[in-house]
Amino acid sequence: MTPPYPSEERPYSQYRYLYPRSQYRGEFTPANLAFNANLQEFAHKINFICALETSGKISSIQAYKDIKKLWKQLKKSKENLDIGRNPTN
Repeated sequence: MTPPYPSEERPYSQYRYLYPRSQYRGEFTPANLAFNANLQEFAHKINFICALETSGKISSIQAYKDIKKLWKQLKKSKENLDIGRNPTN
């Protein structure tokens, strides 16, 4: 799920507050950059799930299932981008 883009109803400053992004500071490759974006989105969604569970909007079991699903997606993204694999000689 991609966050909505800023619009007239949602000014850019509010958008940046709700969907923060940090600069990538590692070794630049397109795969590393893509994985970094996926990792930031993962962390952001985890934050929302934790807030919903803490406030009683969702159960602990539902939070666990949602986090597990997001983790599997992140893991698949890492595998698809060949992040962390040693190059074969």
